[in-house]
Amino acid sequence: MPEYKQFPLADTAEGLTEADIIAWQVKPGDKVTVNQIVVEVETAKAAVELPIPWAGVVTELLVEPGQTVEVGAPILTIDVDPDGKAAPAPTAAPVAEEPAEEEMKPLVGYGSKAVVTQRRARKGAAPAAAPVAVAPEPVVAAVAAVSSKPKGGYVPLAKPPVRKLAKELGVDLHALTGSADGGVITRDDVRAAANGSAAPAATVSAVSSVDSGYDPATRERRVPIKGVRKATAAAMVQSAYTAPHVTEFLTIDVTPMMEFREKLKKSREFAGVKVTPLTFAAKAVCLAAKRTPDVNAVWDEAAQEIVYKDYVHLGIAAATPRGLVVPKVRDADSMSLKELAIALTELTDVAREGKTTPAAMLGGTITITNVGVFGVDTGTPIINPGESAILCLGAIKDTPWVVDGEIKVRKVLQLSLSFDHRVVDGQQGSEFLADVGALLADPAVAITY
Repeated sequence: MPEYKQFPLADTAEGLTEADIIAWQVKPGDKVTVNQIVVEVETAKAAVELPIPWAGVVTELLVEPGQTVEVGAPILTIDVDPDGKAAPAPTAAPVAEEPAEEEMKPLVGYGSKAVVTQRRARKGAAPAAAPVAVAPEPVVAAVAAVSSKPKGGYVPLAKPPVRKLAKELGVDLHALTGSADGGVITRDDVRAAANGSAAPAATVSAVSSVDSGYDPATRERRVPIKGVRKATAAAMVQSAYTAPHVTEFLTIDVTPMMEFREKLKKSREFAGVKVTPLTFAAKAVCLAAKRTPDVNAVWDEAAQEIVYKDYVHLGIAAATPRGLVVPKVRDADSMSLKELAIALTELTDVAREGKTTPAAMLGGTITITNVGVFGVDTGTPIINPGESAILCLGAIKDTPWVVDGEIKVRKVLQLSLSFDHRVVDGQQGSEFLADVGALLADPAVAITY
């Protein structure tokens, strides 16, 4: 006989509490194998593909794309014994002691937390040593009791809150025809069925308007705040209202740097390596941080300590279709210029493809944001939580500049540095920014460090 299990939304071991369903890779009736990718979700940090730990046949998708789901909530039902080949339990034999809980094995590539299904003892149950006949019992959660076993192959389309309402009102979803786009059953459909009347005629247009977020009457569009945008907003508010920000600015002539960049392009060692102004800035930050370690420290409010870090995990702010992400280059201070160039190229490519993992965005010590790629001169960036400084690069532009008493056209760049004034004093912030500026204005200065 069929044995149903429900696949819960796994925690990717980063302490996340929810995720948005982006797209299903399977549909009801599909056969799946162990560790096959079945769904793509977007957490507060990244888009992640989740594999399923069982083989079998998908019987129902419990959530719709675009829906936010809490970690541990069931999202898919699967029949792990579609052919009914599971061995029946022996009869007239002592019942073996069962474990109190069943643990779902970690998914390949993820350190998911154990998903526990508690099994309560039945009232009046016989002692464990007494011989009883045991029938196979499907492993399903409460939600599955409503609709995990399709009737005649038909699977009603309804979101979990609607299913819950139907269960509370005693409405059979299999008997309803959804009024929303694609035949999705809504709350109004359930309430109308409970009252013995048809759903309001305006339901279709009303639901369509809500789902799209666009209101023709006001010509406004509302978009739910979730995923990367929600996490970014929370982090920025926390930082802005916790760390006293100070921002300093510096304008420099980077003509020597740009000339040096052209020489590197022609060198054999850097053949095929993409060297950008960001590459030089990353190297400059690492060198300057050694001379001013305050910018690479962090304020620990709970312990009432300032934590100085003898390593640089360099964050690079990257704009992606899903919002701002800040992946890290681990131990950037130990890398050569070439190694940094390669690491930055790989990091930004992965970020723009939306494939940055949550782990890649943890544990930064200082960050660079490059608004110059958008043609912007400078900015006043907000510090990432858990750090004490962020450097902003502006656009490099041809600008009149005084050189040896004469006005010449030079490549000019504006820098800005925001720092946490609890950790970094004005002197330290100024010295760090001046060092970064000197290194970018003349890369040969690096020899003296």
